[in-house]
Amino acid sequence: QVQLVESGGGLVQAGGSLRLSCAASGRTFSSYAMGWFRQAPGKEREFVAAISWSGGSTYYADSVKGRFTISRDNAKNTVYLQMNSLKPEDTAVYYCAAKSSRGVVLTTKRYEYNYWGQGTQVTVSS
Repeated sequence: QVQLVESGGGLVQAGGSLRLSCAASGRTFSSYAMGWFRQAPGKEREFVAAISWSGGSTYYADSVKGRFTISRDNAKNTVYLQMNSLKPEDTAVYYCAAKSSRGVVLTTKRYEYNYWGQGTQVTVSS
């Protein structure tokens, strides 16, 4: 079992930055690939970024590539999402998710992730 708790959301002006954190419980964090997803009002939850268990592989949605960076610290059981050059269309609830995997192939599919956090709100004003 893995429990995930996101933090770091808030209100920021367009062009600003935020760093989201996701703290995981359990001693097997390094056995999980991690992902960030987001859900805007009235829209489906969508993939944002993913990182392999070692941190050696990452993958991004086209909409955030070059602006967002996913990273992890296995010693701290934490995954991060650094968000720069934020746009109003980035406004959403951001969720972290864990998928049991020690491979290098990453997935963007929600149903392949086993555990989810409760989400943190990010609001970008224009």
